[in-house]
Amino acid sequence: MSATASPDPLGHALLAYLHNTDPKAALVVHSNVADDEELPAQYFFRSLWEMPELERTALEECRGRILDLGAGAGCHALELQSRGFQVKAVDVSPGAVQVMEERGVREVACHDLFSVPAAHYDTILMLMNGLGLVGTLDGLEQFLAYARTLLLPGGQILATSSDIAYLFEDEDGALVFNLNGPYHGEVEYRMTYKGETGAPFHWLFAGAGIVQDYAEAAGYEVEFVAEDEQEQYLVRLTVR
Repeated sequence: MSATASPDPLGHALLAYLHNTDPKAALVVHSNVADDEELPAQYFFRSLWEMPELERTALEECRGRILDLGAGAGCHALELQSRGFQVKAVDVSPGAVQVMEERGVREVACHDLFSVPAAHYDTILMLMNGLGLVGTLDGLEQFLAYARTLLLPGGQILATSSDIAYLFEDEDGALVFNLNGPYHGEVEYRMTYKGETGAPFHWLFAGAGIVQDYAEAAGYEVEFVAEDEQEQYLVRLTVR
């Protein structure tokens, strides 16, 4: 499979790093809530012990047949494969899918979040603040309903997320939100690599209370497994 001619800055950066045509390949991440940030492609190729503890914990909690959503360069899928798991790795970026194929991920597909073919999984894995893939609170509600069609009875979603309310603190530490606007954790992003800019997309940073409320309403049991020093958390949502 070859990379698409459509804008795919993530995929092209990952391919450039993998093929060593740009060993320092880096994306520029633009958002509507913060200054531009650089994201090195190398970060997507981490080994197990280069991963944050929260991600290593999530890998330990995986079971059965696994669906890795937003799999990037496949670092989590490859680690799980090495442990004997059957893993399907999915990403919306054709270039990322090509990278995973070349790196040896056995089952790879290019899909967006809501077009994964019907199948049954024991674990849905969403790492690197992966719950953000749902985009918005409406997307979270839709995804939780959709995920139930992909999970076996007793199946689980393991996802990381965080609250970015701190970005909206005034000088006195009080939170200042536009109560008539969207949820403060609904962020719009764009990525650029070597002058190629991808389409804008939404990413959700959801506070723990929001996730608990939405998940319980959708029929999941909720367990907050771990939290790191940056207040990112790992949550397990289990189908009742």
